[in-house]
Amino acid sequence: MTEALLGFAAIFALALARIPIAMSMGIVGFVGLGLLRNWNSALASVTSVVYETGFSYTLSVVPLFILMGNFVARAGMSTELFRAAYTFIGHRRGGLAMSTVLACAGFGAICGSSIATTATMAKVAYPPMRKFGYSEVLATGVIAGGGTLGIMIPPSTVMVIYGIMTDTSIGKLFAAGVLPGLLGTLLLCGAVQYMTWRDPAAGPPGERCSGAERIAAVKDIWGVALLFILVMGGIYGGVFTATEGAGVGAFGAFVFALVRRALTWRVLFEILIESARTTSMLFVILIGALIFANFVNYSSMPGDLKHFVEQFQIHPLAVIVAICVIYVVLGTAMEELSMVLLTVPVFFPLVVHLGFDPVWFGIIIVMIVEIGLISPPVGMNMFVLRTLIPHVSIATVYRGVMPFMWADVIRLAILVAFPVISLYLPGFMK
Repeated sequence: MTEALLGFAAIFALALARIPIAMSMGIVGFVGLGLLRNWNSALASVTSVVYETGFSYTLSVVPLFILMGNFVARAGMSTELFRAAYTFIGHRRGGLAMSTVLACAGFGAICGSSIATTATMAKVAYPPMRKFGYSEVLATGVIAGGGTLGIMIPPSTVMVIYGIMTDTSIGKLFAAGVLPGLLGTLLLCGAVQYMTWRDPAAGPPGERCSGAERIAAVKDIWGVALLFILVMGGIYGGVFTATEGAGVGAFGAFVFALVRRALTWRVLFEILIESARTTSMLFVILIGALIFANFVNYSSMPGDLKHFVEQFQIHPLAVIVAICVIYVVLGTAMEELSMVLLTVPVFFPLVVHLGFDPVWFGIIIVMIVEIGLISPPVGMNMFVLRTLIPHVSIATVYRGVMPFMWADVIRLAILVAFPVISLYLPGFMK
């Protein structure tokens, strides 16, 4: 266990020295394996990880879902989702903010990225909210908080990477994220209601829309619904695998953008470059994490943790609570995806040994990432928002996200207490 702890300390030291976390994990994993075994074995292990990750058929789901999200964003679906939600609840107090939450949920169902959801909604929802007199605290907070739904409601890149690292069914993870995603949507809307109850001027009601306007708005989002049903319904029904579903989704989004005349050769080139850049970033982080995971698995740390829990007869639920607390604390100081990839090799064997379902633990991991994305001081959603809306101070964004962060903490507690919420839909899958 000592070797693994020294490895973690070395990673943090390298990160403080401003070495990218992916490189830090890879360097420590390689050196650790070399010292524990021998350098030839360490070189062979690193070579194998790089080769197998680069040529993994299962991992091709990541760039395909990223590509699907980029096509959807360029096709203007996010604007129509926001408009459709606004026609139904925009006339209520805080209605525009709740419309933003619903639009984030809809966009997350065809995107799979929290950062992309936040960036898109900052362009779509922020101007209308400010136009109707919404406070900057509520407007920025709801965009950052709602953006977290992008990785819970399937498809989700975090679920894909977790599934590959732990050999858990990606299809079941996608099914497991549906109900927690809907629960999160309700709780985030509840946070909006709380903020407007405390300060009614922060979210004044908008204009009431007619029935004809509502029908027209719903008709505009048929593409989103069709794409989600096609991809998730096919995976859930066993018609095709998650990788095949990602291919179908990417092609469907391409056709939809083409029909809408949203694509030119230049736009297509930009989409491909952006997708390749995002995929490369994720793959580099994943390769570094897998190299470090091999080092951790070769050390005695996983076995020592199991022995520690058995020796002191710690209740399994208390172990899960302790893991969640550790993750939340780490999430205030580390980039979320790197944090998860760094620690899953340590905690996952313990969680499975205690008898918990790997699919349920995957949803808990995604929830931890969601909280980290809006946790001061390094929540990525907040920095994305600050970049896109530079005139808003970071202190304003911090104040805005706090009610939504607590809503996510409440959701995490509910999911820990009631695993059936996450496991109900996967139970119907073969």
